[in-house]
Amino acid sequence: MEIWINPACSKCRAATKAFDEAGIDYTVRRYLDDPPTTEELTAVLARLNLEPWDIVRTNEPEAAPLRDLPRDEANRAAWIQALADTPILIQRPIITADDDTTAVARDPETLAQFLP
Repeated sequence: MEIWINPACSKCRAATKAFDEAGIDYTVRRYLDDPPTTEELTAVLARLNLEPWDIVRTNEPEAAPLRDLPRDEANRAAWIQALADTPILIQRPIITADDDTTAVARDPETLAQFLP
């Protein structure tokens, strides 16, 4: 299992704590230090069955240039590139299980899907 985290994020800390308490082996990716490539983001989005604009933290000041970018197929690559270039915009935590089940685990119910 892999979890993309920002250590400053309370939701990320809650997820890793739950994994630790459950004795789950997982790999941490501090995506601000090790940003995902556009290819990795495209793969994660496919597993999530989401579009890039669905995982953007729009409240971040760095999201300002995206606010007027259309949310359509013609601009999809630009959204993905923006996430790769500015990873603080990526919603977190993103968890990928060994079977490729992937979710943005911001709530306890979603996180519970990855716990025994």
